[in-house]
Amino acid sequence: MSYAVGILGASGYTGAELLRLVAAHPELSVRTVTAESNAGAAVGDVYPSLAAHYRDVYYAPTEAAAVAGCDVVFCCLPHGASQRLMGELLDTAVPHVIDLGADFRLPADQYATWYGHDHEAPELLGRFAFGMTELFRDEVKSATHVANPGCYPTAASLALAPLLAHHVVEPRGIVVSAASGVSGAGRSLKLTSHFSEVNENVSAYGLLSHRHTAEIELALTHVAGEPVTVIFQPHLVPITRGILASCFARPAVDSVDSLDTPTLLELYRAYYADEPFVLVTEEPSGTKATYGANAVHVTVRFDPRTNTVLAFAAEDNLVKGASGQAVQNANLVLGLSEQLGLSTIGVAP
Repeated sequence: MSYAVGILGASGYTGAELLRLVAAHPELSVRTVTAESNAGAAVGDVYPSLAAHYRDVYYAPTEAAAVAGCDVVFCCLPHGASQRLMGELLDTAVPHVIDLGADFRLPADQYATWYGHDHEAPELLGRFAFGMTELFRDEVKSATHVANPGCYPTAASLALAPLLAHHVVEPRGIVVSAASGVSGAGRSLKLTSHFSEVNENVSAYGLLSHRHTAEIELALTHVAGEPVTVIFQPHLVPITRGILASCFARPAVDSVDSLDTPTLLELYRAYYADEPFVLVTEEPSGTKATYGANAVHVTVRFDPRTNTVLAFAAEDNLVKGASGQAVQNANLVLGLSEQLGLSTIGVAP
């Protein structure tokens, strides 16, 4: 059986990545793609890399009616756009929506806190599961619609989850320092993502206020069963794809005497033993190891000198951090094999 796919906002980077992944998926077939500024253009003209597969496929204007009749719709729209369109979209009787934006990830009160304004469709929030698949699989399986998590929260939460699940570290005061490639800023023109601004430059941004902080805390609180607080600091680095999250936490009082690096690595291997898209590595992976793959590489260390637990995760921000995870979630809600159409193999060199 083939499921008809619609992609709203398919001319952005996450939309293009979805087109690439769906082209190789044996059970998904693109029926409709939409765009705003690129409406009327051919997919192959906007992305020549996709031209061989998407011959004579054109972007339609972005509106709910365009994807009527699709079995699953991926929303790759700018912040705020999904919540304004979602009521009408769900009224078209689309069976499943996977929203790659931030609009349906947080409860209404947290959304207002981190985004600075009230949510425009709070009555719809309860219809979406938070789609960090490895940590919320049961919720996603039983959901109709899924809010795909952000790229930073995916890396940071999967780096730290075994520690919080087993109460190895203190749940408060965790520090996450993460670096992302420029594609995370999207395809629209911004001064901060111009080549001459990014090249030979590393910069911190979103100091004390980055919105993904709330998602990291949401995921880790779910795992820990108690409130978790995180200091999250992102950095922009001059690469196209990739996220590396470096996380630091204090050991829980009860676990200090039993901690060492081999024990922690074994804990991670056991925790992720049945997770096809999480690889526990002996040595830390760089972002290049996950380039193009729906995979997160994680590792962990204990430093007895400073009494600190260090956890690391590398991922491709456009695949496991966005579109690959969205396909993973779509597989679950459609009742397909979670791994269908997704590869853990990165591109090298």
